[in-house]
Amino acid sequence: MEHRLTPLSPLMLVGTGSDVGKSVLCTALCRIFLQDGYRPAPFKAQNMALNSYATPDGLEIGRAQAVQAEACGLEPAADMNPLLLKPNSEHTTQVVLGGRPVGNRSAYDYFRREGREELRTAVHAAYDRLAERYNPIVMEGAGSVSEVNLRESDLVNMPMARHADARVVLVADIDRGGVFASCYGSIMLQTPEDRSRIRGIIINKFRGDIRLFEEGRRMIEDLCQVPVLGVVPMFRDIVIDEEDSVALERKNRQPAQGRTNVAVVLLRHISNFTDFGVLERDERANLFYTNNVSDLEQADIIILPGTKATLDDLLHLRQSGVAQAILRAHKAGKTVVGICGGLQMLGQTVSDPDGIEGCIGQLPGLGLLPIHTTMTARKTTRQVEFRFAGQTCQGYEIHQGRSDNEEQIIMQDHCIGTYIHGFLDNAPVLDFLLREKPSRPAFPTLRDFREEQYDRLASHVRRHVDISKLYDILKL
Repeated sequence: MEHRLTPLSPLMLVGTGSDVGKSVLCTALCRIFLQDGYRPAPFKAQNMALNSYATPDGLEIGRAQAVQAEACGLEPAADMNPLLLKPNSEHTTQVVLGGRPVGNRSAYDYFRREGREELRTAVHAAYDRLAERYNPIVMEGAGSVSEVNLRESDLVNMPMARHADARVVLVADIDRGGVFASCYGSIMLQTPEDRSRIRGIIINKFRGDIRLFEEGRRMIEDLCQVPVLGVVPMFRDIVIDEEDSVALERKNRQPAQGRTNVAVVLLRHISNFTDFGVLERDERANLFYTNNVSDLEQADIIILPGTKATLDDLLHLRQSGVAQAILRAHKAGKTVVGICGGLQMLGQTVSDPDGIEGCIGQLPGLGLLPIHTTMTARKTTRQVEFRFAGQTCQGYEIHQGRSDNEEQIIMQDHCIGTYIHGFLDNAPVLDFLLREKPSRPAFPTLRDFREEQYDRLASHVRRHVDISKLYDILKL
């Protein structure tokens, strides 16, 4: 096809709000461009997420850009998400720049104008390096594109589109309602220059018969004077890793009969919940998320996941009775697994003498593993290999703090602890945990499964978005 030979402008997807599906649509377009012969790469100047990923060179980026890189057939790199914000609480956040933490900031200080130009210079430089090597760059905005009160300090939406000279497509979530107002308002609140960059609209998360929205589609085009490139139906049968904890609200919350019940403790600062995606799909298990003591009592396996605030979550576990429920379950012979922050909480003590996490200096852990943890300013981010049941497995580490037992996996009295994210993505680990159930049928490797899901997602979006018109918009 002719467009395969034509250099393309950068493309940016911005949203009428948060959680409208920008990340997943960017993933789809990354795969579509790759299928069509291009060499795309993802980019999000600034991300706010607790679900992150370690690159091969030991740097940290948002999980969404790692997924998008995989859809492009690339290894993830820090330039794809040069600025990552990891909230410590409602008021403070850890700032990760170029893949490395550079300190904690209050939200008020961060979003003031002072110091923003240094950050802007850094994210522009990261984009420029990517743009020299890849075409097209698939850019993702953040939150709502129409937050006019943040316009002067914005690094990620229209100011970034101006730097890249990108064509912009607005994504709206019809499922939450108000799609006409949100599309029109998002466009009309832009400056004339920025408004001219918005070349298309995608209506996302449609339920029902799309033919019933044909008149609505024409009305949006007349109202906004921008073409609607597609109306994309909601899907449930395509599995793409999500990075926003909003996705946890859609997860299973109940124990069930006939399978191994696996309870993931729903921490207030839970991070890297994608650790449980493979286990969710294993037919031997019923995985659910809960902080309800009575639900935990029905679990066969209890998992303490990663957290951005180990001490705060540990204190809350004790105050809510969840810690005591975990100890009772362990005493009754149930398996307890701790990953990253969960490992730290299962130890003897967690100390924070320098106030890295906040004002809690030290707490006793649950005492199930023989380790003591001290929070440190230095952060560990790396990809790792480990041996389990005689087989080589893969994962990655992202954690603050050091424990005095440096074994990759600590096992004692049907309790398992590890710093390794992706621990449960490995078949030998799952087979060990679910060993009393019949062997599962042969599954494709996790990599093959993900590749299949990216192709299915691309096919879904091709069916419902006018890709030819998108190419016409992007031709330089």
